[in-house]
Amino acid sequence: MDGSKPDCEDSLGLDDASKEEYISQSKWLKEFAEISNVDKAWILKSEKGKGSKAMFSLSRPDLLANKKRNFVLSAHVSRESNDSISFNWSPFPVEMSGVSALVPSPSGSKLLIIRNPENDSPTKFEVWSPSQLEKEFLIAKSFHGSVYVDGWFEGISWDSDENAIAYVAEEPTLSKPTFNSLGFKENGSADKDCCSWKGQGDYLDDWGETYKGKNQPALFVLDVNSGEVKAVKGIPKTLSVGQVVWAPPNKESYQYLVFVGWSYGSRKLGIKYCYNRPCAIYGVKAPSFNKLPGDNEPEDSPAINLTQSISSGFFPRFSPDGKFLVFLSAKSSVDSGAHSATESLHKIEWPVNGELTLPSKIMDVVPVVMSPDSDCFPGLYCSSFLSNPWLSDKSTMIISSAWRSTEVILSVNVLSGEVTRISPVESDSWNVVALDGDNIVAVRSSPVEVSQVSYGVIEGAQSASTKWNWLDISSPIPSVPEKVKNVLSSLQYSILKVPVNDTSIALTKGAKNPYEAIFVSSKTIKNGSDPVIVIIHGGPHSVSSTNFSKSVAYLASLGYSLLIVNYRGSTGFGEEALQSLPGNIGTQDVNDVLAAIDQVIQLGLADASKINLLGGSHGGFLSTHLIGQAPNKFAAAAVRNPVCNLALMTGTSDIPDWCYVETFGTEGKALYTEAPTAEQLTQLYDKSPIKHIDKVKTPTLFLIGAQDLRVPPSNGIHYMRALKERGVEVKLIVFPEDVHSLSTPRADYESVINIGVWFKRFCK
Repeated sequence: MDGSKPDCEDSLGLDDASKEEYISQSKWLKEFAEISNVDKAWILKSEKGKGSKAMFSLSRPDLLANKKRNFVLSAHVSRESNDSISFNWSPFPVEMSGVSALVPSPSGSKLLIIRNPENDSPTKFEVWSPSQLEKEFLIAKSFHGSVYVDGWFEGISWDSDENAIAYVAEEPTLSKPTFNSLGFKENGSADKDCCSWKGQGDYLDDWGETYKGKNQPALFVLDVNSGEVKAVKGIPKTLSVGQVVWAPPNKESYQYLVFVGWSYGSRKLGIKYCYNRPCAIYGVKAPSFNKLPGDNEPEDSPAINLTQSISSGFFPRFSPDGKFLVFLSAKSSVDSGAHSATESLHKIEWPVNGELTLPSKIMDVVPVVMSPDSDCFPGLYCSSFLSNPWLSDKSTMIISSAWRSTEVILSVNVLSGEVTRISPVESDSWNVVALDGDNIVAVRSSPVEVSQVSYGVIEGAQSASTKWNWLDISSPIPSVPEKVKNVLSSLQYSILKVPVNDTSIALTKGAKNPYEAIFVSSKTIKNGSDPVIVIIHGGPHSVSSTNFSKSVAYLASLGYSLLIVNYRGSTGFGEEALQSLPGNIGTQDVNDVLAAIDQVIQLGLADASKINLLGGSHGGFLSTHLIGQAPNKFAAAAVRNPVCNLALMTGTSDIPDWCYVETFGTEGKALYTEAPTAEQLTQLYDKSPIKHIDKVKTPTLFLIGAQDLRVPPSNGIHYMRALKERGVEVKLIVFPEDVHSLSTPRADYESVINIGVWFKRFCK
């Protein structure tokens, strides 16, 4: 033998059929990948007082650069009647290259642009007027590092006079020891020196997944007139800060800043997607830039905890009249240990003289909903608030929230606590992106329809029974290839109610309520002839909504029906249903997915011989459980960063407490330790997919991020190797630079291609 490969395989080990499939799918996926996303929007007052101006922040992946490209598209908005609104769009979007954040001032007359450095260069602040760059400031890394723009610690806030900007940035890096041939060099130099080297210094904790290597978030204020920056004093070093807003101005007292603070004990646990980290809302006096001789230093005053009586408070917002400070709480999550749970809305009265006193009386606005009746309000599940979410009555907030398997827009009256669903009662998902006075700019989408800009107008006078008229806006965003439009128009979706059949154990009322699954299929589906991909979300306390997903739409376009299961434990269904899962993972959630599959088979929507599995994180946990507990049910599986062995994960994850709470229930919060007992390790193993590995037959694709701190690569790779040694067909792809989400453009693109090719190979 000469060692050459047969003609039917190329250098990557692909046969001709697989190679053709890769070529075909990669070209087709690119049509979906290049659809723009609508990320944010702002409404600004028009200079002439007629109508308003809209700015939309868009993004799309750049596969060659492996990063997102960001654009801004503007429009002039003029309302002609309740049934007519005009968006006069600018002819072209403008690319925001190197821009980390855009923040318009309250009046809309100024625009702050922040450019974070990618090396040791300074952070750049630019203040623009409508016609030109007015001011530019460079902040050296010796003063602070990059500004936080992550959506969680992120806080960038103009004061009401537009003379100062408060923001959250990384504390400066501590100096590290320098060594040379003689040993420790007492006066180390920052310059490179061939005769010395920098040591490592002390290890510093970070907040885990996506925060690796980032310094402690701290609070700063920039004076827009002088360019002077001051660190806010009075904040304990053990407090990580974020989400800063300016308190209402008061001539009788100092100006206050309000922010969220997260404290930590012996270590920082991962905070990404984890609402169970205790936090509080604080007030602190802002630094002054125009003190007169003899003035007291406000920064000498310590920060005041305004929410001492509750374990969680975040997203602070002041009512327009300054009478109330309203905030969201994840008290249910903190107290139970579940990483996400049903939220509640609260308020405190802001002192009329601006002087903070304790204790602050916390008043409930919207409590946690335990067991919602069928189709009724299930509670709050909000991932963000608008910077200004208020209507002109000064007491009504407009927010987005999960409502079972959909995203909806709610109005919340903070005086009465009344909550009203104001987006249409349909299966599409809606998300508020900006307010135009008392009108709403929203984005609507579905699994089979890309994002569409809509405009909500109140019909008649605003009252408790207010009705909204929703107008679709003809817009160039997002641009969709004609081929994709045609394919999407051939698809349909519905939300299936799946009854709970397990009556062998005591269940709360909420845990007995039906859960849901989203079913996407061709409009011409006949007798379940199309193969099915069962898609299982992670968390487990998150939810798959009926919004548009490029990867989901792409898989449906290949000829698969999709069964997207929101098993009990998902957010959006009330607190009792959510809390029924901790302590029952690997059984209750597995049975819920199996019951949903059986239902679509019984309805004639699926062929039992053509079922595939797709899940990531806890969805990967469920997928690997399912191929072990139901080894003859699935044609193929694909998993992204799956949890396969909880006992192994306790010593390697940035959220080891998650393993305990999901395994042992709420009592796991008290059991959590860095040194689990042999008995605990046994129970963790018994809840894990690896316990059932000897029964697995299903060909399985593994997609792993090498930089994943949440479910470290060893978890999935160890399980994959165990399958391989048992003769199960497997494939592993590792993305060297990616974290848990596998969300970089290249990793996402390559993952979806391989999923499509893998399923095509085993489920024709």
